[in-house]
Amino acid sequence: MLRDPATPDTHRGTILIIVHQQTSTPGRVGLALEKRGFALDIRRPRFGDPLPERMDGFAGAAIFGGPMSANDEDDYLAREIDWLAVPLRDNTPLLGICLGAQLLARQLGAEVAPHPDGLTEIGYYDIHPTEAGRELARWPARVYQWHREGFTLPKDATLLASGEHFREEAFRYGDAAYGIQFHPEVTLAMMHRWTVTAAERLKLKGAQPRDRHFEGHARYDAGMEIWLDQFLDRWTGTAAQHPAQACGFTAN
Repeated sequence: MLRDPATPDTHRGTILIIVHQQTSTPGRVGLALEKRGFALDIRRPRFGDPLPERMDGFAGAAIFGGPMSANDEDDYLAREIDWLAVPLRDNTPLLGICLGAQLLARQLGAEVAPHPDGLTEIGYYDIHPTEAGRELARWPARVYQWHREGFTLPKDATLLASGEHFREEAFRYGDAAYGIQFHPEVTLAMMHRWTVTAAERLKLKGAQPRDRHFEGHARYDAGMEIWLDQFLDRWTGTAAQHPAQACGFTAN
């Protein structure tokens, strides 16, 4: 449910959060942003929530994943791709996660497509940061993935990390726009839910069985949390330079 904002003075600003299912949440990313003093304005354009024409009311924007493809012809996805020109134009800190990264890649003229061999990454997979990626944060050996499509590197973007089956796993565009294919937002509770409600995807080529998801969580999640903290410290340091003004909505 959405309501008019009432942002306390202690808030560093408001982060626009875009999710693609009724029950979706920003998970650990949202909790970490709130811990850093940001209010969250959660919107679901798929279900009719509007997107702002200007970003001067927001400190940043984060676009999350979903089961749909960035190549689907649904009107709301086309509108989201077009809308991403707004935070890019206003140089507002921007983060795209999985589908969000693919939508950002498409806005920047890159391609989104399945793996040529039909492989997916669903579970924990190796990640290989570039030199630019290592300067950004300390990376875990493996990250949690849930995708069957990848993106090519947008023109003028900087590659931050490559993956086991998909070359482009993370990129930066300009000073403050990032696209990442993996899921730092996933909590243990979310992993339980995803592996039950979308269990049929665990049968796809390259996907890991359910028990390996939880084994991977026990081994690699602490490293993922370190990466997220270091990344958000940098990203929100930029976002704090964009103080929120009056916004149309905030999350309840």
